[in-house]
Amino acid sequence: MDDKSLIEKLKPIPFFASLTENDFSQLSGKIKIKQFRKNEIILYEEDTNEYMYTILQGKVKVVQISEEGKETILAIHRTGDFFGEMSLIDGKTVPATVLSTENTLCAIISKGDFYSLLYSQEKIVERLLQILCSRLRNSWDMIQILNFKNASQRLKMLFYLLSEEYGKKTDDGIMLDIKLTHRDIANMAGITRETVTRVLDKMQKDKEIAVLKNKAIRLSPDFLQKDLREGL
Repeated sequence: MDDKSLIEKLKPIPFFASLTENDFSQLSGKIKIKQFRKNEIILYEEDTNEYMYTILQGKVKVVQISEEGKETILAIHRTGDFFGEMSLIDGKTVPATVLSTENTLCAIISKGDFYSLLYSQEKIVERLLQILCSRLRNSWDMIQILNFKNASQRLKMLFYLLSEEYGKKTDDGIMLDIKLTHRDIANMAGITRETVTRVLDKMQKDKEIAVLKNKAIRLSPDFLQKDLREGL
């Protein structure tokens, strides 16, 4: 990828929005581009990371794997998101494994260049703090899901949280603009895949949700209001 193409891909990403043309020109020469295949591990848990990864195209998931091999999805990052910055800031090892869920193209910035950006761009520091706070709140929200003992309540809480980040309003309800398999949903909600299938079938019969042909999930117009009134 040439510098001009890289700059055009970086410009729409909120983290870099405050950079000038000159800033982009200087930065582009310091960025490495790397392609990851679907299901390839990008960062291993407990690795010492020296780079920040910005997703130019694709999607990754952040997971923790128990001693029994059970996977828990902590976060999903898509085009425009970044990860790996925590290790650069506190110098500690990566707290979870990051792997691509589809072919993914990343722009990689070294620790030194990452700090140069922070020191020279006040707006980037502000944006970084906003994103880190948002991620912390999302982590608290995910913990709330596990507080529910009932599988149906866990899924409704998960869809509620996903709707805040990925929801798109339509005439027929709220579309979750993120594709998740039943296994992904199970790993996010802390229940089995079989349970997810059973609960989703019931929610469809009750017309609370609709699973479309492209596997996208659409929440009914009163789904969120109904469950919020009932305290989920």
